[in-house]
Amino acid sequence: MDNPFSLKGKKILVTGASSGIGRQIAISASGMGAETYITGRNEERLSETFHQLQIPGGQYIADLAIEEELENLAQLMPNLDGVVLSAGIIKALPYKFLNRLDFDAIFQTNFFSPAFLISKLLKTKKLNKKGSIIFISSIAGNYIGAPGNAMYSASKGAINGVQKVLAAELSPQKIRVNNISPGMIRTELINDPSFTEEQMKKDEEKYPLGYGEPIDVANAAVYLLSDASKWVTGSTLVVDGGFIIR
Repeated sequence: MDNPFSLKGKKILVTGASSGIGRQIAISASGMGAETYITGRNEERLSETFHQLQIPGGQYIADLAIEEELENLAQLMPNLDGVVLSAGIIKALPYKFLNRLDFDAIFQTNFFSPAFLISKLLKTKKLNKKGSIIFISSIAGNYIGAPGNAMYSASKGAINGVQKVLAAELSPQKIRVNNISPGMIRTELINDPSFTEEQMKKDEEKYPLGYGEPIDVANAAVYLLSDASKWVTGSTLVVDGGFIIR
């Protein structure tokens, strides 16, 4: 019996692949047989990811906040069977201290860059029929409101809205569009020096299954990229160790 989770023969692009969740998704997709293309801003770290790919497609240093680099990336891509939009940043501020500069920076990375990359790929006809688009979102954009997290939550909520519209628009081409909404994952994004080890331990106790690892999100991404999810679109796959059921 064929493995329904196999990505053999598929060409996949992963953004934000220099580290953390994006890196692990790229490695896992390649390990499942995909020819994997990666992009990020840090050349050294992106190269580290590239050398861990079993079936490397290509690596592209690009700042997707820059229109020209976004355009160039879309033009350089082969016809793709899947895109995972993983690049993201976070900055916590009490609401009364919010400012336009920080808001713009977070929305540029978390919302505008992925939204416009998909637009460019569609215009250049680089997305194959029956393909898969995955936005890496967050439970912060769907289910919870954490103090100080307004900018990040708003950016993820915005991308979730776009995802559902895209799912409807692309359904005639059988292109599936979903998002993965993780809870707290052990990446460099959670290494906030303002939190003590004791505070982190107390926070982790809120998760029935503890904090997650990048591989937990990567496994979900492999599912949504594969033919095993051929009847799934417009959905949110929550990967949060049970946080929202507590």
